[in-house]
Amino acid sequence: MDRVDRAILDQLQRDGRLTNTDLADRVGLSPSPCLRRVRALERAGVITGYRADVDQAALGRGFRVLLHIDMAVQDRATIEAFEAEVAGIDAVVECLRMFGQPDYQLWVAVADLAAYEQLYISRLTGLPGVARTNSQFPMKRVK
Repeated sequence: MDRVDRAILDQLQRDGRLTNTDLADRVGLSPSPCLRRVRALERAGVITGYRADVDQAALGRGFRVLLHIDMAVQDRATIEAFEAEVAGIDAVVECLRMFGQPDYQLWVAVADLAAYEQLYISRLTGLPGVARTNSQFPMKRVK
C-alpha cells in the first residue's frame, strides 16, 4: 500500500459517497487508475464496505450508555450463550470482548434513561454469566 492508496482510503473515510471522478481529483489520479485502485483495495479486504452514519437521536435512540460487564463464569458455553443473546438485542449497537477487565464493553443506544433502566432490568442483568455491571453515560462527544 502506497501513499496514493492511503490518500484514497482517507478520502473515502471522510466521504464514502464521493464519485470516482471527485475521488480521482482529490488524490491526483485520472478516473480509470483511481477506480482500479479502489477495486483492488476492495478485493484485498482493505475496504470492507460502505455505510451511512445515522443520527441515533433521529431514530429515538439518542441516549447512549457505555456498559462494562464482568463475567462470573467464563467457560466456552457461557461465553457463547452471552454473545448470542447480546447479538439479539437491537439496543446494543456495539459489543467488544476485552482482554483484562472489564470482560465486555457494550455501547447501548435507547430513547432515554427510563428506556435504559427497563432494558437493564429486563435483559442486560439476566445475560448468561454476568457477575457485575457498571454503566457510564457520556457527557459530550469530543471527537
